[in-house]
Amino acid sequence: MGTLRDLQYALQEKIEELRQRDALIDELELELDQKDELIQRLQNELDKYRSVIKPATQVHKQNPTTLGEQRTKRQAISAEPTAIDIQELSHVTLPFYPKSPQSKELIKEAILDNDFMKNLEISQIQEIVDCMYPVEYGKDSCIIKEGDVGSLVYVMEDGKVEVTKESIKLCTMGPGKVFGELAILYNCTRTATVKTLTNVKLWAIDRQCFQTIMMRTGLIKHTEYMEFLKSVPTFQGLSEEILSKLADVLEETHYDSGDYIIRQGARGDTFFIISKGKVNVTREDSSAEDSIFIRTLGKGDWFGEKALQGEDIRTANVIAAEAVTCLVIDRDSFKHLIGGLDDVSNKAYEDAEAKAKYEAESVFFGSLKLADFNIIDTLGVGGFGRVELVQLKSDECKTFAMKILKKRHIVDTRQQEHIRSEKQIMQSAHSDFIVRLYRTFKDSKYLYMLMEACLGGELWTILRDRGSFDDSTTRFYTACVVEAFAYLHSKGIIYRDLKPENLILDHRGYAKLVDFGFAKKIGFGKKTWTFCGTPEYVAPEIILNKGHDISADYWSLGILMYELLTGSPPFSGPDPMKTYNIILRGIDMIEFPKKITKNAANLIKKLCRDNPSERLGNLKNGVKDIQKHKWFEGFNWEGLRKGTLTPPIIPSVASPTDTSNFDSFPEDNEDPPPDDNSGWDTDF
Repeated sequence: MGTLRDLQYALQEKIEELRQRDALIDELELELDQKDELIQRLQNELDKYRSVIKPATQVHKQNPTTLGEQRTKRQAISAEPTAIDIQELSHVTLPFYPKSPQSKELIKEAILDNDFMKNLEISQIQEIVDCMYPVEYGKDSCIIKEGDVGSLVYVMEDGKVEVTKESIKLCTMGPGKVFGELAILYNCTRTATVKTLTNVKLWAIDRQCFQTIMMRTGLIKHTEYMEFLKSVPTFQGLSEEILSKLADVLEETHYDSGDYIIRQGARGDTFFIISKGKVNVTREDSSAEDSIFIRTLGKGDWFGEKALQGEDIRTANVIAAEAVTCLVIDRDSFKHLIGGLDDVSNKAYEDAEAKAKYEAESVFFGSLKLADFNIIDTLGVGGFGRVELVQLKSDECKTFAMKILKKRHIVDTRQQEHIRSEKQIMQSAHSDFIVRLYRTFKDSKYLYMLMEACLGGELWTILRDRGSFDDSTTRFYTACVVEAFAYLHSKGIIYRDLKPENLILDHRGYAKLVDFGFAKKIGFGKKTWTFCGTPEYVAPEIILNKGHDISADYWSLGILMYELLTGSPPFSGPDPMKTYNIILRGIDMIEFPKKITKNAANLIKKLCRDNPSERLGNLKNGVKDIQKHKWFEGFNWEGLRKGTLTPPIIPSVASPTDTSNFDSFPEDNEDPPPDDNSGWDTDF
């Protein structure tokens, strides 16, 4: 008995000890919360203090090398536009290389073991397996060289290789491994060297073939779904745009022979279209012992449409007569997309007065020549060229930003289409939240884009110097982007390169979108396939080459909010491929820091839904869903549009030639680029 009592005492002591420890943990957590709140309050006070003193003290241009934290600007990435015409995709014949069952299984398993490729659909993996061709290398051969441009991805079947980066050994790889996968997304330089340690046997596929498989799978499925939807009377009055969105939310569900898909008398909120197989429809009758057979339905037939209108008591049984695949949509998804779908294509964002103002401007700018300007200072430097502040010789109060692009570099990187698109979109964009492009010039070496000068500096620079923004500062800049997107999307234009680097402040402190190199007019209910954007901001459907539309912009809006609130984007890896793999895991895998409020986190998560058709901004109320979100409660949208709302940061701009809000850049000492007279730029 004594032993049992001792045991009870020991147990009670242990319980008491654990209780005390729990109480201590609670106390510590409370203390940490209070400290977090205090830090946030101090940060807010510091932000206010800085915004008051900085304009007064900031006289000299900032030199990025003297800043405490080194943050470099992120380069955007763009694949060359696909060489395949979308309409001809379904007729393209893919190469086929016979393989043993063992080889097929090895390739499939390697793909399913790869962080990126495991996200592909089984049908896509099957086609990739069929298209891979054999490659052999002897011992001590170099398969991939760091810095070279590549377009092949490999699967190892036999042998051993060594992977090195900057001559440092990273690992060795044996059979059943995928490597080089970034090259199938876009034209890029290899990030490591792969050398053989033995004779090796590999299977390879190139980017063009991979992209064709990815695009075709999605496109064929989408077209098939659209045809199904068009055959349903309930949907026949809907526009292509809405049908396209419905096709995106349809989910495939599989049933075995004998399964009840719908049971009479049950409540339901789901509508079904049969894409494979047959079903029997029966009805229970109290006067008959057995159910009464009504009819058989097959591919292309539908049932359960009343559930979409809210009548949710099922009036019959629907039973799978064989293996059946149905396309399914539920009432909630349907209601989000249908019923007063905000027809953004008809929004009148420009009034007649604004239009007249822009037309008068174009007469003035049309008479100017390159020789009418003096260069004052450099505002920015990028891969394609420089942005200079220029002054009109005849009127020193008139300054502009002149973007100077190297024509040969554009041709070498096959970006002609993007540059043409940038000019057309910017010249016709008349929004206070988009930097104006007044006109363009050209000579044999350069293209020149004469734009409005916004001298408040880049949002990126301010974020770098401050570390992060508080809720209300972030809200203001996010709202500026929402207005810019509402305008662009109402014209069927997708932007595709949102990030702090591409937001610039005017002298009032209002943020404007700049750099339309990746913007594209795609219309409504249509998709586009070119991989482009900045790795940390790219939406999952772009990575998986499923085709993307304006909803990719709303994804990037969520990423921007997160970065402005914390100083770093939510998805970030040591190299682009790792970043893409983290993006594909989804926003729910990201731990939000305490400084992001509950409402802000809720909006970010609603913007960063994996499925584009579930994203806020892409539902039936369009952009209004974002504007009415709790995080924007009390925000003065009208004041923002009219320019009467006071910005959170008011930059100091002493004169039309004051460039003190921009970093210092070294003078352009490069040799002039070679001429390009190929004529692709006739419309400049």
